[in-house]
Amino acid sequence: MALVVDIKKTLPNFNLEVAFEATREKMALLGTSGSGKSMTLKCIAGIEKPAAGKIVLDGQILFDSNKGIDLPPQKRQVGYLFQQYALFPNMTVEENIACGTRQMGWIKRQKAVAAMVERMKLGGQEKKRPAELSGGQQQRVALARILINNPKLLMLDEPFSALDSHLRWQLELELIEVLESYGGTSLLVSHKQDEVYRLSDSVCVLNDGYAERKKPVRDLFEAPSTLSECLILGLKNISRARAIDDYTVDAIDWGARLSTNNVVPTCISHVVVKEDDLVFANGVVSNNITCMINQVIDDVTSTVVMLTTPGGGNGDSRLQIRVPKTYGASLNRSERLRLHIAPSKVMLVSQAK
Repeated sequence: MALVVDIKKTLPNFNLEVAFEATREKMALLGTSGSGKSMTLKCIAGIEKPAAGKIVLDGQILFDSNKGIDLPPQKRQVGYLFQQYALFPNMTVEENIACGTRQMGWIKRQKAVAAMVERMKLGGQEKKRPAELSGGQQQRVALARILINNPKLLMLDEPFSALDSHLRWQLELELIEVLESYGGTSLLVSHKQDEVYRLSDSVCVLNDGYAERKKPVRDLFEAPSTLSECLILGLKNISRARAIDDYTVDAIDWGARLSTNNVVPTCISHVVVKEDDLVFANGVVSNNITCMINQVIDDVTSTVVMLTTPGGGNGDSRLQIRVPKTYGASLNRSERLRLHIAPSKVMLVSQAK
């Protein structure tokens, strides 16, 4: 099943402008709260109406502003799992699942519910109400209610947002199994990068309503190419940059000139280095920055060291590294450290793509 989305919608804080395609894959929309992720799902589901554009699912037009087409939610064949699952508290598991059936006769409905109970491993829970179920069982009931109609698209909106870390992990493991057995196209909305990495094949970063280019999820984590991608991944060492030649850049905020193994793009706006890729120079004479320790912060499993660079002392002009606690205990404020960045580890990114 192929999904094509190309829509625009004016919102109070920004303009939503989203365009992507997904085909039989687990795709994620990754972005901060309020970036337009959930609104995108609502537009696809028919709960919200875009101002312009089109939405096509498996060749069927769900929305087209030029043609005046706007199918109601019940005709879109889209399964939408809300954050709180939206189970009816006074209904049993069977009754909740049966709510998802459309225009089925009684016998066919009973068979379909029984098959879904077996598929979702809910045997023995059929007569229980939501309050009597575990978090994982509630999630499976909500998914069963959606999947019973064989939707062409499955959408999950922050499915673990209200859960503690232990329960989130358990439900995530169960969801992985469900998504594998589903086999169709699914969309996951999340602001948590670890969820996206484990649950998705591809990802599209949303930044203030604008959707950047879709890419394989591992490409995003291994080699982010835009400033928005770096920020959503939580990368800390970011400096404005300008090209010097094909393989050299000035890291403006760090006051350093760096060589890179990759050709510097004409659209470069920033240079980024991961914490783990900043190492002590130990005699290496190129691609080094002499820094001064500004802060030494004891963290749970390591020590965070904030460093002032030749570019200045605040904000983007600082660098951050992590060192073992045993080493961090010996560091003092105002001590100088010489750090090396291998040319292969210098990431060159643009403002947007």
